[in-house]
Amino acid sequence: MSPLVAGLLIAIAVILFSAIMTFSSGGGNPSGGWISYVIIIVGLIFFINRYGNAINYEATFGQYFSYGFKATTMIVLLSVIFLLSLAFLMPEMKQQVVDATRLELEKQKNVTEKEIDTMMEMTNKYFWVILIGTSVFFFVLIGCVGSLLGAAITKKEPKNPFGQTTS
Repeated sequence: MSPLVAGLLIAIAVILFSAIMTFSSGGGNPSGGWISYVIIIVGLIFFINRYGNAINYEATFGQYFSYGFKATTMIVLLSVIFLLSLAFLMPEMKQQVVDATRLELEKQKNVTEKEIDTMMEMTNKYFWVILIGTSVFFFVLIGCVGSLLGAAITKKEPKNPFGQTTS
């Protein structure tokens, strides 16, 4: 299976989970979002292992990592498309997240009202840039972790290009 197909399947699982969490919590509560990271890591390990099995484990650590990172690029790309589609389908989600952020800041004792207003202005102005930027950063980071784990766990029996074969 190609890494793009593996990435597509993992991305679909993450998007479905995220959509369920978004619609069940009203979009303002990101609780359980870390489960998306677990889905990515477990998915990458699973597909890297399947890839190794398909090629009789005749790859190196770097080749397995490369497979996982290619899958990660598909996951990131589809996740960004999902976030952009949410921007158009649920414009009220932005306000819900901003309101939840304001409530969290107001709970902190060491933050003044002026600082909260400044932070909220910046959050409002750069909301989608921050959301998509942090999503890309963390999905790439988690994809690297999943790719490293998958490459480390998968059995390796690479062929020696200088070895002699006897017939």
